[in-house]
Amino acid sequence: MSDVSTQTENLTRAQRLKAATTSSHDSLDQRIMAGDPFASRERYGLFVKVQYQFHREIDALYESALLEPLLPDLAGRRRFPLIGQDLADLGQALPQPESATAFSTAEIPDIASALGWLYVAEGSNIGAGFLIKQAEKLGLSGEFGARHLAGAPEGRGRHWRTFTAALDQLPLDEAGEARAIAGAQQAFARVRELVEHYYAR
Repeated sequence: MSDVSTQTENLTRAQRLKAATTSSHDSLDQRIMAGDPFASRERYGLFVKVQYQFHREIDALYESALLEPLLPDLAGRRRFPLIGQDLADLGQALPQPESATAFSTAEIPDIASALGWLYVAEGSNIGAGFLIKQAEKLGLSGEFGARHLAGAPEGRGRHWRTFTAALDQLPLDEAGEARAIAGAQQAFARVRELVEHYYAR
């Protein structure tokens, strides 16, 4: 067994997901900031529309009876309604769906793939600490226009660690681990598509 394989096996699931998606994550962050999302409320509104479309696709996961017992306060982590309120605060209409949702309440999700998508969605809360400070320069806040960027009452770090602790403990076989990584990669790719769509205008 190679040293790389051994090192990978010694990582937690959250750490493996991070290692597998670091390049996509960094590239996405750079692309978002290249769109100058905090230059004006109009530019910021495009960013919120990206968030709206992404969370629309995964919203069913936060209401999944299958996932709720596995991940702490999953329903309480749901941000889709907050994003809609932010768009209303900005005086912008809700965007029309760009595609079918990645997950549906009518279907039982593949747990492994869903974990990958949720890893991306929940991880974005950490970076939101920086983003909300930029939004505040536009006169926005966790009560107006930037609700979905507000931190959890217990703090962003603890909120994230609670999620990853549960994520790391869920049993997955080798194929499941691969589907979780694929799910995270698909989630980053989907956000990238949405960023390109809205900031190309």
